[in-house]
Amino acid sequence: MSAPAFPDVRQPVGAVARLLHGSWRAMLRAPFSWSYLVALWVLGIISPGILIRGHIVLGARDVQSLYAVSAGNMLTHWWSLLTSAFWAGTPGGYSAATLLVVLIGIPVEYRMGTRRFAAASGATHFLGIVGAIAFSWSFSGLMGSWSEMLRTHAYLGPSAFVFGAGMVATASMGTLWRRRLRLFTMALLILLALYSGSFPDVVRLAAAGAGLLLGPLFFDRYPHPALPTSSRREARVLIAIVLAASAVGPVLAGLLPHPVGPLSVLQFLFTNIQPVDPETLQTMCSDPTQIQDCAAVHFQLRAGAGGIFMSILPSVLLLLAADGLRRGRRFAWHLALVLQGLLAALAGTFIVRFLLPRGADRAPGEIMGGVDLNRFHHPLSIVLPLLLPVIVFAALVATRGLFTVPAPARTYSRLGLVLIGVAATLAGGYILAGLQLSGGFAPAPGLAQLLADVPDRFLPLGYNFDVPPAFFPQSTPAVLLYEGIGVLFWAVAGWLLLLSFRRPARTGHSRDKDRAGELLRRAYGSDIAYMTTWDGNSYWFSPDGQGFIAYRVLSGIALTLGGPIGPTEAQRQYIEDFTYFCGVNGWNPCLYSVTSDVETAARALGWGSVEVAQETALDLNNIAFTGKNFQDIRTALNKAAKQGIRAEWTTYPGAPLAIVDQIHAISEEWVADKEMPEMGFTLGGIEEINDVEVRCLLAIDDQHTVHAVTSWLPVYRGGEIRGWTLDYMRRRSTGFRSSMEFLIASAALTLKSEGFEFISLSGAPLARVKSVGSPVPSQGSGALDRLLDWLGATLEPVYGFRSLLAFKAKFQPRYHPLYMVYPDAAALPSIANAITRAYLPKVSIRQRLSLAKRILRPQRSHRKASQP
Repeated sequence: MSAPAFPDVRQPVGAVARLLHGSWRAMLRAPFSWSYLVALWVLGIISPGILIRGHIVLGARDVQSLYAVSAGNMLTHWWSLLTSAFWAGTPGGYSAATLLVVLIGIPVEYRMGTRRFAAASGATHFLGIVGAIAFSWSFSGLMGSWSEMLRTHAYLGPSAFVFGAGMVATASMGTLWRRRLRLFTMALLILLALYSGSFPDVVRLAAAGAGLLLGPLFFDRYPHPALPTSSRREARVLIAIVLAASAVGPVLAGLLPHPVGPLSVLQFLFTNIQPVDPETLQTMCSDPTQIQDCAAVHFQLRAGAGGIFMSILPSVLLLLAADGLRRGRRFAWHLALVLQGLLAALAGTFIVRFLLPRGADRAPGEIMGGVDLNRFHHPLSIVLPLLLPVIVFAALVATRGLFTVPAPARTYSRLGLVLIGVAATLAGGYILAGLQLSGGFAPAPGLAQLLADVPDRFLPLGYNFDVPPAFFPQSTPAVLLYEGIGVLFWAVAGWLLLLSFRRPARTGHSRDKDRAGELLRRAYGSDIAYMTTWDGNSYWFSPDGQGFIAYRVLSGIALTLGGPIGPTEAQRQYIEDFTYFCGVNGWNPCLYSVTSDVETAARALGWGSVEVAQETALDLNNIAFTGKNFQDIRTALNKAAKQGIRAEWTTYPGAPLAIVDQIHAISEEWVADKEMPEMGFTLGGIEEINDVEVRCLLAIDDQHTVHAVTSWLPVYRGGEIRGWTLDYMRRRSTGFRSSMEFLIASAALTLKSEGFEFISLSGAPLARVKSVGSPVPSQGSGALDRLLDWLGATLEPVYGFRSLLAFKAKFQPRYHPLYMVYPDAAALPSIANAITRAYLPKVSIRQRLSLAKRILRPQRSHRKASQP
């Protein structure tokens, strides 16, 4: 019989030891933060009464008046600029300060280093307080009584330097998270300042703003103010964040006890949460002219959790719309636009109702709904609340092109029918249950009263105050019925709306795309044929049903992506049929990025042609990267092995979330560095690699850090994959420098072992070679060739197409010319415009000017260099 098994006490002891060791290491890496927390609590304990009575008492004088800083005492208590950081005022304040330092301060110090963190904390704390005081005095004439209220408040605690140092630390982050953290943090602080409006809120905002300006200087860079450039996907996320912030701000103001900010009046528009003291309520209800306000306040005071949910319903709907916006959904954009438009219109109505006098008998300092209206009488106090919904509405209109993803056919007509049925069912149930529970209401309602009350059950609390409620629920079942109808309906509606945002679109275009994909997999196409499955293409199908051409109509030009896909012997016939199809629709055809056999067939029809790119390809049968010509490739492979970097295949949809997030960060960093939008058409981005058939090869180290990513498109020939085409290439700026050479070489070797015949490194637009193996721009003989050569040289500083072609020459590839063919030379100006719009569909005026500046700068430098 075996001995009884006893638990191994060494395992939990070892876990505790590791935890203590990790905590000790964290303390060593953040000594400033831990030292500050010790000082904060020691000073709080030795100050009599702080942790017992909730305020600081030192002898006969109030410690808070000595060490807290405010706009009124800075000159007489100058030391409070420093000491205000070492007291928190109340026990709750000490707990909040500790959480803030532990959750934000310690990680920021670990990232920045102790010296930088200490310097950034001191600088942003000082500048935040000085900036807030300067604001309260400088804008007193514009902000009315708000400036006076700011000067009556005081600031204590570490929140200013924590947020300020945090903003400094974002200067060392990658573009994706730097932008998101800055936008989220600044939006939160701006909302608190505008809605809550206390002096500490303004101090935190000023400190964070100082951190943004000082951040580059702390990391040995100069500030480079510029409007952010982001990908289409990230722009959607940023707009969604803005909309969500605009929805959350009024709710925060409604939950705060005494909001005084210039936008605090908007809490009544979004939430109708109106704190009212008993004396004010008694005075209001004794005045016959304020009977509606009295009923409204009673209604609110009787509301439970369901009533609170209904009061914030506009904000909930905006948050749902924000989720749809980040997914690019068209219906979410329309929903957000309608909601913001209604709120902008209602804002004016509510502000006029709550802010303007109702007559000459209104006494100074009169309170409505618990709010002193006279502090809003300054003109700017009325304009600012109107501006927020209008600004968000304008931002949605300006970015409408980002939200083009449709829902499946009839999604919202069916959703509307379902919601009508749910509403009718709930309304019938409310009437029947109300009759049964009539004794639980005061006064007891009859059938007519319940019917009249049904619409109010589905409206947000506060939007039915024009007519006082006819009855109120008293018993618990009556309250659940009275408040639950609307909550249940909007919960169902919100859930169905979220599901609609997640459903993939199945439009007529999608069916054409599926049909084209089936033909692509069994027919013959070029090495870039898989690009025809990307969004933005329309499809023409041949009369025999065996081939198709992918195209998009821009400036009256039917611009194709590649040549016909189908039997090689039918290509000339397909070109003729497609030309007839374009003529019927009033378009001029242009076949772009086609191979030499398509160019030959087109020239036989009398078309013109010009070489627009060079495709590079590698045969995998005998590839080994040996010899002097492949020295750079072998060096990259060897360095990667020494640094523990490996090549790992995956797909974007199947990759872990941590890997996907790193791919996004690398992509956004690349876009931001270019200060120009990502090009499209024959150049893929994040949306194009989100495909289960597209393989991604990552350069990843032992810490699971992604250094670079490439994507590979399948090349189908006769029903099977014969090769792969390189498309997406992105490298982390601080990562392994030779990662692209490493990834392409690794892809070639692994795909060879898998039995594939070749890989294509794709083509570089506006970059050509003079002869095989010589990546030097050709000297075209025609005027159009010379124009393309000039354009390629001009765009080189921005997009580097010629440098890309020179990079691919390291692999000693085969070169295949790619052509543009066209039937009418008179249409070349329109063709040039169509190609530009295809590659840069979302370029703004600002980006056009930036591009022009970057183009002209090297031209001016060249002219100066050529002068004697």
